[in-house]
Amino acid sequence: MKSNGPSIILRWGIAFVFFYAAIASLVSPEAWTDFVPPFVTSIVSTKVFLSAFALYELVLAGMLFWGKKLYWVSLLATITLAAIVVVDFFVIDIVFRDVGLAFASLALFEMSKQDIKS
Repeated sequence: MKSNGPSIILRWGIAFVFFYAAIASLVSPEAWTDFVPPFVTSIVSTKVFLSAFALYELVLAGMLFWGKKLYWVSLLATITLAAIVVVDFFVIDIVFRDVGLAFASLALFEMSKQDIKS
């Protein structure tokens, strides 16, 4: 995909969300523990999960900022945001924003489809 204004705005907006969430969960993990579903904590400790997920979010944010492999990165972002909504649906008053973000990353995915063909 050519670097055009709309894709840059979408990329940087979505990347900022992942970047902020990652840093915030590393700095204040206690504020994020209630969002970790019980099925995850039965497998791994909350602290380990939050750290690993923060690392994943930082990589995702970095890839979005960088702008390469947008087809795959935006697909991962869409799946991640949709999964957050599904898993944390009990706090929809908080995660409702993730629905809009998931659709924004889906739009970026659609915009980047031409890259996968080349």
